[in-house]
Amino acid sequence: MDFDFQTLPAQDRYRLLCSFVAPRPIALVSTCGPDGVPNAAPMSFFNVFSQDPPIVILGIQARPDGTEKDTMRNIRRDGEFVVNMCDMAIAQQMVDCGCAFDEAVDEIDITGLHHAPSYKIAPPRVAEAPASMECRVERLIEFPRRVIVLGEVVQMHVRDGCLDDQGHYLREGTYQPVARLHADNYIVSDQQFVLSETQDIKTRGRS
Repeated sequence: MDFDFQTLPAQDRYRLLCSFVAPRPIALVSTCGPDGVPNAAPMSFFNVFSQDPPIVILGIQARPDGTEKDTMRNIRRDGEFVVNMCDMAIAQQMVDCGCAFDEAVDEIDITGLHHAPSYKIAPPRVAEAPASMECRVERLIEFPRRVIVLGEVVQMHVRDGCLDDQGHYLREGTYQPVARLHADNYIVSDQQFVLSETQDIKTRGRS
């Protein structure tokens, strides 16, 4: 089957892309509302983009009526946000943060999660998150119904015990991120295996 993305309806493009570009990590993004009330929303159009500079990327779509989501308005106004990573311990709360609450509702609090202070920016992080990245907006790329947010990571918090003694790599089994597949389907990375380059292939490639 072949699909012409220049003529295919947007919803069909979404279903195809999200079915095959998967699993996608989830950012539970925390920001501050105009009155300082914390806001949190899950974003599965998210990934790390670069380490030098340290850049993460979000794709935030407008609501069906065309208005901007609270998260995007807060990021646009303050230029700051926290990416909180998600594991099974907070998976349900992550999904519940995506409910269409009023702007004055603190999703972190109402879902039973807790605030933790950030070091360099105003929005709080989620205390239960296995890792959180404090970010400042590096640039916004505007599309008619979506904004691509590039955020520079200025501080990272990692739950105690997740890293090896040198603080370089994850201890196996300490962090199993939840990722999104399609629709309401998710997956957890509870199996890990090692792959390395085939030596024979490397040798043939040099001859």
